[in-house]
Amino acid sequence: MERMRTLIMGAAGRDFHNFNLCFRDNEAYEVVAFTATQIPNIDGRKYPTELAGKLYPEGIPIYPEQDLERLICTQKIHQVVFAYSDVTHLYVMHVASRVIAAGADFRLLGAERTMLESKVPVISVCAVRTGCGKSQTTRKVCDILQRRGRRVVAVRHPMPYGDLVKQRVQRFAKLEDLDFHECTIEEREEYEPHIDRGVVVYAGVDYEAILRQAEREADVVVWDGGNNDLPFYRARIEIVVVDPHRPGHEVLYHPGEANLLRAHVIIINKIQTANAADIETVRKNIRQYNPKATVIDCASPISVPNPELILGKKVLVIEDGPTLTHGEMTYGAGIVAAERYGAGAIVDPRPYVVGSIAETFQKYPKIGTLLPAMGYGKKQVRELETTINKADCDLVLIATPIDLGRILKINKPSMRVTYELQELGKPDLEEALKGI
Repeated sequence: MERMRTLIMGAAGRDFHNFNLCFRDNEAYEVVAFTATQIPNIDGRKYPTELAGKLYPEGIPIYPEQDLERLICTQKIHQVVFAYSDVTHLYVMHVASRVIAAGADFRLLGAERTMLESKVPVISVCAVRTGCGKSQTTRKVCDILQRRGRRVVAVRHPMPYGDLVKQRVQRFAKLEDLDFHECTIEEREEYEPHIDRGVVVYAGVDYEAILRQAEREADVVVWDGGNNDLPFYRARIEIVVVDPHRPGHEVLYHPGEANLLRAHVIIINKIQTANAADIETVRKNIRQYNPKATVIDCASPISVPNPELILGKKVLVIEDGPTLTHGEMTYGAGIVAAERYGAGAIVDPRPYVVGSIAETFQKYPKIGTLLPAMGYGKKQVRELETTINKADCDLVLIATPIDLGRILKINKPSMRVTYELQELGKPDLEEALKGI
């Protein structure tokens, strides 16, 4: 029987996970290639032999997504598996149309087929879009469980942008581990806040191996989701965060809508800065699509150490990179802080951008007068630093989850804007996590 020749479309995360669970060592399929998008510098590599298994002694090549039709034709692909997240339903079907027109089948793998069972309870925290406030929700969940005396381990959705073999299983317990694993800014943003709270974090490529190791030191595993992807582990409680700043997106994006439909608990975040009509749109969609979910209202209050230093200043605002790019947000906590505390002007970074930072603005022109904290590799981190240092401003407001001052040498005054989840009334997460 001929093996089904398969191509997996991804972004160095869900694609590798789907392969590991459903295709590795499965003689019914031959995975000919991966394609890559969203994240820079992940194409042109191979999924290595050490991870691909005995059926792939040469590994599996990774091509740019624009090669999709050519690969289907030249490699005689039978089926294409779509395996990345935070894209519109319309986008998914455009890709499906390209695949079908080129002569292959189009496939999405379901949640149950791609979830691993844990020996300890799992709480998952996911979202309907990038930038909803998932990370601060995860931190809140970990804080609650730690106060109850639980040994909590966070397992973060994959961000394997380096050597995939070395990144098979990664454990982060102290800040030095971030340097040892040569973490990008995007990785540090997710791991560092957990480490600061005394929570061990695991991440990597092989999520079954990661889970088995994490289970040895955990009473509870908290799945810290990425993009708006589905959890990789079957959870006792699925918590999903929605954003009234982007009303309606909860039912327009893949697989965010699936998260909404599966959720046991839905967090409506950022209520303090959203308008009433948009909040009601989100509530209406929850009532229509998942009326059984527990709904928790939350704010995301900001904090700055010296707000008086913002008054009248020309301010360069740096926000989380993915939130501004494929997350499509046009402002974040930094802009809120600048406006609240009377900044004289928001400095447009575009006259000062260099290298791949300039390319980011070309690819995502709606970013506008914010600077996304892009840092997917050492070169891009240097270009971000150069951009900041060239900017004509009095103050840099850093509204990313980590202190960029730890990894960048900024030549002008800077200030961090932090934000945490704040529940508004009842029900709250304490109640939702009862019995865990």
